[in-house]
Amino acid sequence: MSRRRRVSRRPVVSDGGPGGVLLARFINVVMSRGKKALAERIVSGALKMAESKSTGETGVSIFNTAVSNVMPRMEVRSRRVGGVTYQIPVEVREDRSTSLALRWIVKAARTNRKRTNKTYMSCLCNELLEAYNKRGSACKMKEEKFRMAEANKAFSHFRF
Repeated sequence: MSRRRRVSRRPVVSDGGPGGVLLARFINVVMSRGKKALAERIVSGALKMAESKSTGETGVSIFNTAVSNVMPRMEVRSRRVGGVTYQIPVEVREDRSTSLALRWIVKAARTNRKRTNKTYMSCLCNELLEAYNKRGSACKMKEEKFRMAEANKAFSHFRF
């Protein structure tokens, strides 16, 4: 941890589209090697595909619901007490929860792309639809975090 002042968070600039700041953050997570235009194309294509596959929902509303379904509420943090390291369950801050959800969705889509021979856009679309329906790899990651927190509930009195 730094001994200097705290680092201020830079605000994410939205493009003014219907998705807002959350969609802009998602595009930044999808982006690799600085290719933002390609990331925007992939995300917009995935949202259009998701919109066409679902009944009566817009792509942005599917995205927002998928992210809120994947956002974790609890996680475990390591804490050393008396020479023993305990996994202590703590509540997740909202900004960290959102970041984790976005990362998990992208990670699940990328691993699915490596397993199957589909395009990244279609894998991202499938993962968004799976998260929208509370299934898929990203939701499993959320449930796994929650299960770990539930299993270590006895150590919650060691909270920071």
